[in-house]
Amino acid sequence: MTKFEALGLKQSILNAISDLGFESPSEVQEKAIPILLESETDLVALAQTGTGKTAAFGFPLIQKIDSASRTTQGLILSPTRELCLQITNELTLYSKYEKGVNVVAIYGGASITDQARQIKRGAQIVVATPGRMKDMIGRGLVDISKIDYCILDEADEMLNMGFMEDIKDILSNTPKEKSTWLFSATMPREVSVIAKKFMHSPQEITVGTKNSGATTVQHEYYVVGGRDRYPALKRLADTNPDIFSVIFCRTKRDTQKVAEKLIEDGYNAGALHGDLSQNQRDLVMNSFRKKQIQMLVATDVAARGIDVDDITHVINYQLPDEIETYTHRSGRTGRAGKSGISMVIITKSELRKIKAIENKIQQAFISKKIPTGMEICEIQLYHLANKIKDTKINEEVDNYLPAINDVLQGIDREELIKKIISVEFTRFFNYYNKTQDLNTPDSRDRGDREERGRSRDGDSRIPADGNVRYFINVGEKDGYDWMTLKDFLRDTVNLGQDDIFKVDVKESFSFFNTDASATEAILKTFTEFKVDGRFVNVEVSKSPGGGGGGGGRGRRDRSRSGGGRDSRDNDRNKGRRRDRSDSKGSSASSSGKRRTKRKSDSY
Repeated sequence: MTKFEALGLKQSILNAISDLGFESPSEVQEKAIPILLESETDLVALAQTGTGKTAAFGFPLIQKIDSASRTTQGLILSPTRELCLQITNELTLYSKYEKGVNVVAIYGGASITDQARQIKRGAQIVVATPGRMKDMIGRGLVDISKIDYCILDEADEMLNMGFMEDIKDILSNTPKEKSTWLFSATMPREVSVIAKKFMHSPQEITVGTKNSGATTVQHEYYVVGGRDRYPALKRLADTNPDIFSVIFCRTKRDTQKVAEKLIEDGYNAGALHGDLSQNQRDLVMNSFRKKQIQMLVATDVAARGIDVDDITHVINYQLPDEIETYTHRSGRTGRAGKSGISMVIITKSELRKIKAIENKIQQAFISKKIPTGMEICEIQLYHLANKIKDTKINEEVDNYLPAINDVLQGIDREELIKKIISVEFTRFFNYYNKTQDLNTPDSRDRGDREERGRSRDGDSRIPADGNVRYFINVGEKDGYDWMTLKDFLRDTVNLGQDDIFKVDVKESFSFFNTDASATEAILKTFTEFKVDGRFVNVEVSKSPGGGGGGGGRGRRDRSRSGGGRDSRDNDRNKGRRRDRSDSKGSSASSSGKRRTKRKSDSY
């Protein structure tokens, strides 16, 4: 009996498993499959990305549905189009020996009419993104009122992307007596809320430690000056000649900029972000899977559909705002039992963030130095020698050997080796021969000073890296956390998910960052902007770093809304606030209230 047989799977699924080359179940599969097969139960499974969660719920789901019925019996919600398609493809492979099983993917960016037609023909399993599923329910194009099983895959990712309300609406259209299986890499408060509201005494399994990072990933950090980030990235790439990596940036603008610079410098790189069309994203991902792209520069939202097992490195060009996001980033490597490395490039002022991440993922970071130019040259020299040694000889060369021997006549063996090696090695040596050590204190201090606010175009409020920090007079008391405030700002100003970052929510006010290019639109939108009679003011902060100060508040803020941090201001405005207390539940404030309140995971 094989290990998969011992889990209780039927022969037709075992045959599909054999065809796929799976030899033994992963830990999450060993724990989840017997529970799901033996009883009708709700389940919460916590396991890192890349641990085989799709098969953990896919095998039992296929075994339990009635293939003779055309009714939709299983609904799987996933955060992105790419992941939705991937799950659909995998379930199709798992059910290859099951007659009549039809799995349909529902996602945005494709014809809703075609998808509705596929469902109407009979789909026992529907895999969907929350947005498109909610749209189809609203149009009456899909019926999930009789499903037996609902699976929330990458639940924390979906909630982090702002799908809380969509998920609640979708689940409210499903029968109460169904089984709900929730799979997540981490267990933030919002996931707990979903589990408590829509699940009945769920069993819980955990692979590793709750909210911890994958044990197959080594975490490293490198301290550099602010303007040395890109040179540091190049050195890390050159130190790992066979690198196959995802590089994370915070914004679409930075993602495109870094990818273009890498391509200009001769690296096999590509960009993946929300401004690309679906066709462009598909082309980039196909090239990445074929390893034609070695360095994929991506935003967090765009990267959520990446499911490639052989990624050697994840490089955090910029740290994310939320620690859970770092967990998902690092989970892109070290998959399927393989080891991986997660690198973080930070400035000295960001060192405190490393400790916060260590506490969350329950793993220690290793402090490492950026390699010197000569160290890189040495690594590249040995890499080139091994590459020559391992090169398979093309016998067609024999036809040209007599002429080549004539050209190389008189050169002895040692000199010939030097010349062959020098053809490639000289390029690295000339580049790195006189470059500075990026680890020197002077370099770090210089970069930190630049990041902290060198003026650009004469405006001392705009940092040199092009990011602008803002003050807004709403906070936790208005029902906001970092996620709901981000959603409110995005919807109000019509910005993308990646365009707002460094959201720092305090009790009665908050800070957030955008690219400088969005400043005009933001300030224009929030000129004389009211929510239920209350002014919601946004101004450029006079403290670009954000910190704990309420920089950027003008007299107008205090007189209109009492949104400042000074308790004396609050006392003076008590009468005005009393009049506003009835308006908290609508418009801007209701945007915050609609989602579960959660304090920001401040680093």
